[in-house]
Amino acid sequence: MEMRSLAEELKNNDYPGRGIIMGKTEDGKKAAAAYFIMGRSENSRNRIFVEEGKGIRTQAFDPSKLTDPSLIIYAPVRVLGNKLIVTNGDQTDTIYEGMDKQMTFEQSLRCREFEPDGPNYTPRISGIMHFGEGRFNYAMSILKSSDGNPESCCRYTFAYENPVSGEGRFIHTYMHDGNPLPSFEGEPKRVKISGNIDEFTQMLWENLNPENKVSLFVRFIDLATQEAETRIVNKNQ
Repeated sequence: MEMRSLAEELKNNDYPGRGIIMGKTEDGKKAAAAYFIMGRSENSRNRIFVEEGKGIRTQAFDPSKLTDPSLIIYAPVRVLGNKLIVTNGDQTDTIYEGMDKQMTFEQSLRCREFEPDGPNYTPRISGIMHFGEGRFNYAMSILKSSDGNPESCCRYTFAYENPVSGEGRFIHTYMHDGNPLPSFEGEPKRVKISGNIDEFTQMLWENLNPENKVSLFVRFIDLATQEAETRIVNKNQ
């Protein structure tokens, strides 16, 4: 698969929606994870990321303007032992609870499907990193309607063992802007992971569409010590 530039992927797409990036840094010493949200409506744009324990939660920037919290207020990132869970909805909790009961990532998501927001039927995208003995592997999942048909849910899981240094995978909810919004298609994109955490965060934030971007989370995890560095950027200040 062709190696793509994350900067170009973001710069040339006004509305990828919500996106998850996972991979390994160029020096091979750290795992890299990122999650961003975008919005077209006032309700979607009225959000910030805040830290919650070892994870994060979305929160209304101006609570007086919050009209429907059902699909926009959730915990995108949670940590379960040696696992980092990142998703675009409340299925973070579904995965956490399922895996806490010894279910697999894929099994935990069997009770969920795409979001009930027709006509878009936004895909549920999820990622998990599993750490141990100085190594890690990760998997990504997408639950999407069958070409906009709400009667059929398509389930795809992609697993990556012993990731290559300087490489990652990028999955997002929408192919591009549209009405209705077209769901992501295919395997997560192979992208380059470069720079330290601040350089990586700056590159992502600068290339997200300035009108539609809302918040960004980035975490680098040292594979030898499990120590994590986190950056959060919110458009609303």
